[in-house]
Amino acid sequence: MIDEHGDTVPLPVVPDGDPQEPSGDAPQPKPPFGPILKKVALGVAVCLVAGAGYAGLEHIANAPADPNSRGTHQPAAATSSTPDQAAAGVQRAVAGEAVLQKLTDAVENENRSEFMSVIDPKATAFRTSARTIFSNLGKLPLGTFQLRYVSDDTGALTPDRQAELGGTASWLAQVEVSWQLSGYDVTPARETLPVTFVTRDGKTYAASFSERFATGQRQAVWTLGPIQLAKGKHSLVVSLESEAEAESYVSVADKAVESVSKVWGKNWRQKVVVYLPAKQSQMEGVLGAQPNTYTQIAAVTFAELDTPAAGAPVRIAANPKLFEELGKQGRRIVLTHETTHVASNATASPVPLWLAEGFADYVAFTAVPVQDDSAAKELFKAVRAGHVPPALPTPEAFAASAAELPQAYESAWLACRLIAERDGQDKLVAFYRAVHASKSSTGLADAFKSVLGTTEAEFVVQWQKYLERLAGA
Repeated sequence: MIDEHGDTVPLPVVPDGDPQEPSGDAPQPKPPFGPILKKVALGVAVCLVAGAGYAGLEHIANAPADPNSRGTHQPAAATSSTPDQAAAGVQRAVAGEAVLQKLTDAVENENRSEFMSVIDPKATAFRTSARTIFSNLGKLPLGTFQLRYVSDDTGALTPDRQAELGGTASWLAQVEVSWQLSGYDVTPARETLPVTFVTRDGKTYAASFSERFATGQRQAVWTLGPIQLAKGKHSLVVSLESEAEAESYVSVADKAVESVSKVWGKNWRQKVVVYLPAKQSQMEGVLGAQPNTYTQIAAVTFAELDTPAAGAPVRIAANPKLFEELGKQGRRIVLTHETTHVASNATASPVPLWLAEGFADYVAFTAVPVQDDSAAKELFKAVRAGHVPPALPTPEAFAASAAELPQAYESAWLACRLIAERDGQDKLVAFYRAVHASKSSTGLADAFKSVLGTTEAEFVVQWQKYLERLAGA
């Protein structure tokens, strides 16, 4: 499924190799149906897949950071009503930007002491988190990394929090963090990070990276806990579990890429990045989702960018409990489905959801065949009861909380399979590409006519008869 749109955890201690540093800041805590099944049948494996993300972070900066112009931008200051307030805003922005530049330089130079030198010495817990974050960034194949001061809010910190921080000034700023994974990303990923600053004894420090996350604000996976990486021929798995856990998914992800290329073609990067959280709350934090939003969803494909667009870094985030319960074959189906979204750039595509999700299912079930009665169980039950879908599934039918979510996926899959059986797999791919590339509001109708030689209404009639025949109705 495509992300329509968590809870963070304290970061464990990373062994301290620098005895000069005192030893993070426990991050502050930040929709589906029915109880989780103990075992998930293959027939509904892809119904437990939440797709590629259409909704990104709230856009709080007027322009994205340019990874090639580090340190050249002018920090943004808070809007003020008096000259004194304006001057104070500029002073905060300049001081905060200086801290961010030191952190950026330290990551680039792999200098932990330099990184820790601007972490508040009195924020004992946060210093632990900061070490973990620095360690995580060192493990990632970073091509670029940048922190950019965007704005601040002098009223965001409570009087008690300001008293706790002490110093001559303390404030909360919104910081744009961008990073690019070398060999995987065409453009940098971007998230918005709330950073607390404090000025003490004439020096400004970062005192938190987790204070007051806004609703819908995503959290970078490398801020959630110690990560382990595993690399395959076509995949990078970033795990908040063990390295062994990451390694176990590399071969599945590599096979998914190869299966997708057999149908979609090889004219895409043929690379996939998989996030493997240790718990569902971490998955929801990465997605900027409310707690328990993805209780019934095994994996989500999303664009790690404030505004999804062509070329945006796309990730697959797994729901650890459900993903494990799917079993080896089910995990391959889910990863192939999600990888199809990556290859087809579904996070920034105008294709209707029935086509995006149905095509992803078609590729997944082509790679891992499953009996129709299992893969379309809920739909066939409805058709046999006389409830033949009156039209192709609407976008609302694919909401994580939709009552008939399985039927929506099954209907969409069989619509795409009908096209492949009737006109050939190449025509199905050409149909998808035509709708994806269209700039017209009539792109779908145009593709039905130009590629398939029919109309949507005529196709729906054929599809309804196809469903009745398959269901034996």
